[in-house]
Amino acid sequence: MKKSVICDIDGVILHNNTLIPGADQFVQRLLDQQTRLLFLTNYPVQTPRDLQNRFQAAGITVPEHCFYTSAMGTADFLRRQEGRKVFVIGEGALTHELYNAGFTITDIDPDFVVVGETRNYNWSMIHQGARFVAAGARFIATNPDTHGPNMHPACGALCAPIERMTGKKPFYIGKPSAWIIRAALNRMEAHSDHTLIIGDNLRTDILAGFQAGLETVLVLSGVSQTDDIAKVPYRPNHIFNSVVDIDII
Repeated sequence: MKKSVICDIDGVILHNNTLIPGADQFVQRLLDQQTRLLFLTNYPVQTPRDLQNRFQAAGITVPEHCFYTSAMGTADFLRRQEGRKVFVIGEGALTHELYNAGFTITDIDPDFVVVGETRNYNWSMIHQGARFVAAGARFIATNPDTHGPNMHPACGALCAPIERMTGKKPFYIGKPSAWIIRAALNRMEAHSDHTLIIGDNLRTDILAGFQAGLETVLVLSGVSQTDDIAKVPYRPNHIFNSVVDIDII
């Protein structure tokens, strides 16, 4: 059976907005083969349309339905839960997904406190978020990443004050959670036995794939390098320098 592919973006296809050499050829090959393909990112600030435009600017044309973000995963997760009122700490892409899923964005007695990423993080957000979580609102976060490649604070760092104040840990939706892999598989209408995940980070992409039962491919064009493999108790099924070298699909 033809393999389906879940692929990370940053460090695998792009560095910031710069194409990793040969990544465009790799993506085009998968599209030409009519491979089921989904680009999965923990970054919750961009919509699929934003990501499509980002790829287009780098010279890669990909359908909008080929992108899935932790913001989308968060909305899909919350659809399965009781309660429809959400206090959000995040940008428009996250709010957009929650609105589309039928949630009310509010600061009055919310059922959930949802943390994504925002450059406008402030004292009031910490205060309100902690107060709601302490009062019983369920604490949800789009992803556990603490920082980006340039040390900009990411979701996990924004959750830390609320977690310390309340003693409650958030449920993280994004990689390495196996939940978002299952959600991605459902979106692709694919099965884990016939899907591989390609990523540059042993502790997010590869761990998520391992926990969800996917075949795992580590590329050395991003975060993790060969020396890092000995630091974790699991191993990727395959290792390549970059996606241009992948010859198993």
